[in-house]
Amino acid sequence: MKHTRIRPFNTKDTYPEQNIDNDLCQAVVAKGSTVFLRGQIGQNLETNESVCIGDVKGQTEQAMYNIDMLLKEAGGELEDICKITIYIIDPRYREDVYRVVGRWLKGVHPVSTGIVVSALARPEWLVEVDATAVI
Repeated sequence: MKHTRIRPFNTKDTYPEQNIDNDLCQAVVAKGSTVFLRGQIGQNLETNESVCIGDVKGQTEQAMYNIDMLLKEAGGELEDICKITIYIIDPRYREDVYRVVGRWLKGVHPVSTGIVVSALARPEWLVEVDATAVI
């Protein structure tokens, strides 16, 4: 059985300012039950527009909205999440980011890793949330 790829795209279309030509997708449903999501950021998936510039809480809300939407497209739901990794560019963002994520994942109890990084793929992105789910 081949994996199901959700919302495929090419980086030359998504990141026209960068000289990259990679075929990616927003989610992969592997063997029909495990869902690997691309790290989600403050970006509208319909328009590829960055949203909530300078607002870490707003970007986290958008990332979690994207995760919820992609899981539904994959046939799952937030309760199926087993693992999240949260990347922030400033340790002072941790409390705001984790409050938003905690509200979206109340009662789910995934394992979680938090990492502070020097930057994300675009300078306006402050947070990225990566999730893996099993349906």
